[in-house]
Amino acid sequence: MADLVKFTIDGRELEAAPGTLVIEAAKRNGIEIPSFCYYEGLSLQAACRMCLVEVEKMPKMQVACTLPVGPGMVIRTDTEQVRKARKSTLEFLLTNHPLDCPVCDKGGECELQDMVFRYGAGESRFTENKMHVDEQQWSPVVFYDGPRCILCFRCVRACEEGMGVAALGVVNRGAQSLIAPNHGDHLECDECGQCIDICPVGALTSGAYRYQTRPWEMEHVGTICTHCSDGCKTTLGVRNDEIMRGNNRDRSGVNGEFLCAKGRYAYDFYNHAERLQSPMVRVGGKLEPVSWSKALEVVARKFGEIRSRSGEIGVIGSNHTTNEENFYLQKFARQGLNTNNIDHHRTGDVVTLIDALSGTTGQLATTQDLYEKKAFLVIGADLALEHPFLSYQIRASFRHHAAHIYTITADKVREDDYAVRAIRKPAGQEIEALEDLHAALADEPELVILFSDSVKGDALRKLVEFGSSLGTAVKYCPLVDYSNSRGAIDMGLVPELLPGYQPSGKKGLSVQEMLASQTLEVLWIVGANPLKAGPMASKKTFVVVQDMFLTESAQRADVVLPAASAYEKNGTVTNVCGEVQRLTRAVSAIGVKTDLEIIGLIAKEMSLAATVGPWVPDTVYNEIRTTVKGYNIPLAMLAVQAQQTTPVNGRVPVESRPDLIQSAHDGLFSSGTLGRYSKILNSVMESRESRAEQVERAHP
Repeated sequence: MADLVKFTIDGRELEAAPGTLVIEAAKRNGIEIPSFCYYEGLSLQAACRMCLVEVEKMPKMQVACTLPVGPGMVIRTDTEQVRKARKSTLEFLLTNHPLDCPVCDKGGECELQDMVFRYGAGESRFTENKMHVDEQQWSPVVFYDGPRCILCFRCVRACEEGMGVAALGVVNRGAQSLIAPNHGDHLECDECGQCIDICPVGALTSGAYRYQTRPWEMEHVGTICTHCSDGCKTTLGVRNDEIMRGNNRDRSGVNGEFLCAKGRYAYDFYNHAERLQSPMVRVGGKLEPVSWSKALEVVARKFGEIRSRSGEIGVIGSNHTTNEENFYLQKFARQGLNTNNIDHHRTGDVVTLIDALSGTTGQLATTQDLYEKKAFLVIGADLALEHPFLSYQIRASFRHHAAHIYTITADKVREDDYAVRAIRKPAGQEIEALEDLHAALADEPELVILFSDSVKGDALRKLVEFGSSLGTAVKYCPLVDYSNSRGAIDMGLVPELLPGYQPSGKKGLSVQEMLASQTLEVLWIVGANPLKAGPMASKKTFVVVQDMFLTESAQRADVVLPAASAYEKNGTVTNVCGEVQRLTRAVSAIGVKTDLEIIGLIAKEMSLAATVGPWVPDTVYNEIRTTVKGYNIPLAMLAVQAQQTTPVNGRVPVESRPDLIQSAHDGLFSSGTLGRYSKILNSVMESRESRAEQVERAHP
């Protein structure tokens, strides 16, 4: 590492790495230099002139956002001349800016408003009429008010560089310049809304949030997005027990401030008109609303009856429910109901990967690795559509660290646009192309391999053998689907494994075998919808479903129990990289209970509460810490940041059942059952396109 550069800012002697910008060096030492156009991680613009500073021996003021620190440099950020220059800059920006703060959605969060208050630019020497341009709606979720725009170009750079979409640009010249979408009057993009959050003023506003409330009227609750497995933190703005918006402007969580369309807008499923609010029991062939006590009594009586005569019971869990709920469910199934027929929709071969990596440590990639490492191999996945945050991290690594990208996919993907090499192979045949990349990958100092469900079983073992043959540091990321797919397998929600990848030593039915069974007497479905693909083989099986909506599975049920969503419960979830994070309840819903509470109440009704223990999230998590390998992480640490589990370095001597693994390959605008019930997600034009059309639009 090069020697640090020593310099002075406002009388303080500081040091930083060569090439560090003055604005960044100041920020890291608690000295604020205001700016509008500068944004960490984006290309330099030097457009707003708000960050002017005085530098000794330089004849005029300098912009701190493009000036690197130099040896012996003496910088002053708060002199009379600097304050006067910033005030003049603000006065110039207000020349055409409409003074509509009382109705502007950015009020209370506007950087221009803050700077005007700070530097006192309360009057203008300009007397010309303000230029007016009508507000435009570019999509159901993005509105643009041209007169408010200060032409900082943050939105243009965020869309082109951060998202890799380039849906925004600049039209006209000089005072007539405006931001414009790529198709004249509408956006065709990822609809992520990052352009809205990155805008320092109210030029870009959200169709989901505009004119609804003010930031100081809301409670801001940080929790984890419930849609895909990337584990992005979303900060939900809540007023009167209603979610008003989602963002992550404080940059907490593994995702910084990145959110895709689902994380930012698709929270609205929770108050859909079809949300279940009362338990239902089938009477005379029809589901009828009943009290919770009645529904629990019916379920407990039936479960107890079948259990007492050793009848066959099946349990299907979820990759959306929390670690605590999954752990508690498998414990109740095995110890309370005496059944090992417990499974869930498996979307990635985590079991084979852990077994193949036996005897090693540190070979499971973190989300931070996807930004820091030098090379990436993407196999069988369109990351930009299926794992948008992981794709965002790799793009950032390419821009900031010149990372090398390699892809082996069936179709063109966004990563191809900046890949060193892109290879086309049909799904399931990607391993055949590995040798073509051996020499190039062996020359890389380090590598992260990301692979989809098409790499499983023997193919995955061959992939790990290939990685070992490279002679370089290799990490792996199995691309599972939903918010807690990784947690479900970690918690033993499969017949062959107990929590922590310990063999159960017992046989049990898989999801597919339960649905095909003619002898299964009870099927308990918790947070899943397996009957969407088709009906059960047996019409005599007593079915209990816990869910938020009357799904295809719930319509077949004999008892339906309304469950809370992820935004209505506390607990933990584990993302695609094995990083554990905390869910925090943001709102409550009428008539529902968390899945953990429902399971606990059924156990209590069956007089099995002592067997399975209290149904309190923190209590269950403490049991997980002592039971599940890699999860011995204090809750206090999770409150600060995500923590990666470490299950790798032992064999998993069971059949991994790769035949049961199938990803849904949900894209940016679909998310299983939840996506179906998001009005905002379904309102955007892109949600109605086929996957092929989305790929073609992104890569013409």
